[in-house]
Amino acid sequence: MAAAIAYEPPTIPKAWAAFVAHIPTILLIWVVLILIGALGVAASEALINVVVGLSKGWVGEEAATAFSTALIGFEQLPGTILSSLVGLLLVAIPAMHYATGKTIGPKSVLNVLMQRPVRYLLAGALVTIVAAIGFLLCILPGVAVALVIPVYVNKIFLTDSPILDAFSASFQAVYGSSQGGTFAGVELIALLLMQGVSFLGTIVALYIFFYLGLLVILGGLLVGVPVAFFYIQNTAYHRGVLI
Repeated sequence: MAAAIAYEPPTIPKAWAAFVAHIPTILLIWVVLILIGALGVAASEALINVVVGLSKGWVGEEAATAFSTALIGFEQLPGTILSSLVGLLLVAIPAMHYATGKTIGPKSVLNVLMQRPVRYLLAGALVTIVAAIGFLLCILPGVAVALVIPVYVNKIFLTDSPILDAFSASFQAVYGSSQGGTFAGVELIALLLMQGVSFLGTIVALYIFFYLGLLVILGGLLVGVPVAFFYIQNTAYHRGVLI
């Protein structure tokens, strides 16, 4: 059983209060994500320069550039998996908060990660690959996988269920339970709102004032996304999708 606060009716003020209490931890996660992205870009540029420099004498500069560009996809795979793991922490923190009723600090997150790092890496890789395939084949399967992620992350971080069992049980909880449709509807509304904020920020940046639009986009990412995850996790417990 989770903490009593998990089963209370979700409200935006409650989600906001939970977010404010976790700002140091969430800020650390965003910093790590930015660093991983920056290192990935730097590594890609270095790889292109090295491969082009070594091979253009044999195959020509254009062919060498094409070859190095193809290698980037493989070179970025570890960073992508690591980014997905760190990104999942944005969902895991609300899950741990409502499970324990406590504020989850940076040290607590690090301790949790160090307990079962391989499990979390594999879990992050699985959902990243499945969601990517879903979006490539058709948008709707990708969305269906995305809506399962909050429940999936909860089961990965808070239970000992095998990864594949946790994944299938999450699908069953969202799409096979009586309250799953309502929960998925709340997630869709949250997703649309976040996309709307990003779209608004883009319009403002392009046609009104660039820095104001950038501020709107960053506000949606740094504030809106975490608040939504707290709200969604609370909703999952309140609706009985999570127990």
